[in-house]
Amino acid sequence: MPELPEVETVRRGLDKWVSGRRIATVEVLHPRAVRRHLPGAEHFAGLLAGRRVGAVMRRGKYLWLPLDDEDALVGHLGMSGQLLMQPADAPDETHLRVRFRFDDDGPELRFIDQRTFGGLAVSPGGAVLPAELAHIALDPVDPLFVDELFVAAMRRRRTEVKRALLDQTLISGVGNIYADEALWRASLHGGRDTSLLTRPAVRRLLGHVRDVLYEAIGQGGTSFDALYVNVNGESGYFERSLNAYGREGLPCNRCGAAIRREAFMNRSSFSCPRCQPRPRPATRPA
Repeated sequence: MPELPEVETVRRGLDKWVSGRRIATVEVLHPRAVRRHLPGAEHFAGLLAGRRVGAVMRRGKYLWLPLDDEDALVGHLGMSGQLLMQPADAPDETHLRVRFRFDDDGPELRFIDQRTFGGLAVSPGGAVLPAELAHIALDPVDPLFVDELFVAAMRRRRTEVKRALLDQTLISGVGNIYADEALWRASLHGGRDTSLLTRPAVRRLLGHVRDVLYEAIGQGGTSFDALYVNVNGESGYFERSLNAYGREGLPCNRCGAAIRREAFMNRSSFSCPRCQPRPRPATRPA
């Protein structure tokens, strides 16, 4: 599933290509793509026709396009969603779900989703912040993010540190890949108890989370397959910079030990057994 760097890359591309343009028509080719818009596909299309798009926004892994009537078009890419800008005469993609045409006859916006886990919906009055996203925490690259509030909140949790990083009500936008990368940089095992981390340790981890996210954004995100691409259909290349995620059996770039893979919440965690030892039952504060 795309994480913050991938979604931010898409947001920047959308802002460049659709901000300020007026939607002429919307064609819904698969109703599941707009299942979160409860009045249905026809209502969705009719509501958007004639609306001008504002500056594209993001909260965590969600995007929204403010509209000139104070509503917003909210989107989530799910596992395989793509938002692509295409010439009007370009052949339809196999998994094209929604098409947006604009009144300037320029490139159209297409929502492609192979697995149909993503989706689009109109949020009434959601131009500033859609109500559906209000429960999602700020992310660490948001200028309004307050480090000390996060540090205190994380230390109050009695959970594993990686679970805390994936909790979108605590800190948004961090998924499995970037959690593993930040934990590797901080030399922390994801199973450490958050309540046993000192404030300096949490601040250090947060700094690594932020650094990883900024670096990944700078490289267009991480693409392991063709399902994640930016609005121009290009893959990100942060995969080349990964130190832990997906590197099972390869030498740690810091100490040379073989990277291990462990089961975690129906997925996998990757870490260095030497740099990131598993916590003992009576772990002392870092």
